[in-house]
Amino acid sequence: MTDNPAGARWFKSSHSGPDRECVEVAHLAGGSVAVRDSKNRSGSVLVFGPDVWDAFLNGAQQGTAVRP
Repeated sequence: MTDNPAGARWFKSSHSGPDRECVEVAHLAGGSVAVRDSKNRSGSVLVFGPDVWDAFLNGAQQGTAVRP
């Protein structure tokens, strides 16, 4: 976890309404991806390297992103 990365441009899914709890994502320099809680924007931020983020997205798209 880290503080809010400087210069991050946050976005969330277009399927998320303004009153829904959601996560926000920001693409960072070097390919890393930051994730934060949209209802707690000043809270902690998780940062994932590009390989880990790509594996997560692939698993979500293929339906294999489940806990063992």
